[in-house]
Amino acid sequence: MDSRVSENVSAIGARLRVRRLHLHTQREPIVIMRTDCPVCRSEGLAPRSQVLLRADGREIMAILFQGADKALGKDEVGLSEAAWQLLHASEGEWVTISHPPAVTSMGFVRSRIFGTTLEAAAFDSIVQDVVAGRYSDVQLAAFLTAGSALPLTDDETVALTSAMARAGEQLGWNRDVIDKHSVGGLPGNRTTPIVVAIAAAAGLTIPKTSSRAITSPAGTADAMETVTRVDLDIDAIRRVVDAEGGCLAWGGALNLSPADDIFIGVERQLDIDPEGQLIASVLSKKIAAGIQKLVLDIPVGPTAKVRSAAAGQRLAMRMRDVASHFGLETVTVISDGSQPVGRAIGPALEMRDVLAVLRCDTNAPIDLRLRALAVAAAVLELGGAAAPERGTARAEELLISGAAYQKFEKICLAQGGFREPIVASLKRVLTSDRSGRVTEIDNRKIARIAKFAGAPGDAGAGLLLDVHIGDEVSAGQPMMTLYADTPSELAYAMNYAESVDLAISLAP
Repeated sequence: MDSRVSENVSAIGARLRVRRLHLHTQREPIVIMRTDCPVCRSEGLAPRSQVLLRADGREIMAILFQGADKALGKDEVGLSEAAWQLLHASEGEWVTISHPPAVTSMGFVRSRIFGTTLEAAAFDSIVQDVVAGRYSDVQLAAFLTAGSALPLTDDETVALTSAMARAGEQLGWNRDVIDKHSVGGLPGNRTTPIVVAIAAAAGLTIPKTSSRAITSPAGTADAMETVTRVDLDIDAIRRVVDAEGGCLAWGGALNLSPADDIFIGVERQLDIDPEGQLIASVLSKKIAAGIQKLVLDIPVGPTAKVRSAAAGQRLAMRMRDVASHFGLETVTVISDGSQPVGRAIGPALEMRDVLAVLRCDTNAPIDLRLRALAVAAAVLELGGAAAPERGTARAEELLISGAAYQKFEKICLAQGGFREPIVASLKRVLTSDRSGRVTEIDNRKIARIAKFAGAPGDAGAGLLLDVHIGDEVSAGQPMMTLYADTPSELAYAMNYAESVDLAISLAP
């Protein structure tokens, strides 16, 4: 063994110095060691092994890769950004590396793969190990696939929801609080800022936490970040909500249902979204956030997340049933998911649509306005701020009077200030090569075009749609406008849009 390493071998593993590699692996912790590092041979560490790193009372699990680059010393272990952040390491700090103990909860996962129904204690054990970072992506994929091939029962869904809700921080409120949520899958469906503004203006308490985009062109937090600060901690959220009745914050800073973000990252790679897992994902965060009443928007369409009316009704029923186990009163709204909402896809562009609706501009997208009013009506009625069947009228009154926009501005100012969203500097108009009537717009392909343009990483990138289903178009008429910050991203978006025929179907 190398003399520099041999003296650092103990009964619990070998000690090596850590080195930050600035290697971005999303959220998966990765470590890299030299192929000829004596520790790999003495400890029997092979590529793709799971390893345990300890440093001054801190520990993480990571996946090992090996390389022949001499820039990394034999007595060093390189850490990816995810590993570096999780370990809270310092450059050159000594860490102990060893084989990890067996993850006993994987026995429950293997049982589930072979059809065994799991008890609540099994889900508690699995979620605790997931949050502790003991599961690799392969093991996470096994768990999620087991719940997809053989769907979770209602009892299992309740148990998983409970385990996920209890695994992180818990918020409590000294008043009734309400929330809204969309199951997603619909580009441009940025109703949340409008609904929160209307609800708070009506006197309801709506502490809204939202996610960033994972594989979509924008999340609510991404859009809101173009006008104000969203990375609020729990104390800041309480301060904003106490002052204005609502907030529009990023939930990732709060550690609410931390297993959910881990599961979602793997689900997106597998391109699966098991119904039981979806229900647990939504409800666990609402329960952890102390929400008592919830309005759930379920868009249904051939290229939305929920593909049929029957599937939408089934999901709505299961969501209400599971929520009732936790005293969470839930109302579901089945909405049209056949095409993108509004004109804009991308954080800053979508926020401009939102502001147009809140400001009652004459050019505000009508479909976004009507959809937001429908969800807001359900929120007002469920929250007791409007009589049954009077929610729409009350929501529209708050919007037209300017009360909703004033409340939105106040929320932004309380969160750190307000600024106008800035869109990307480069743009290109794409036109139709023939005449016809728009019969279909593919949500997924439209979202992919916006992502090629740079959204959501470039907040001002994305696209504006110039047509909707049912519109008559002529050859040479604008169909969409692409926005990007670099010529290469603009070119990629153009090439993809043209290869899929703009993701818009025309009939003669």
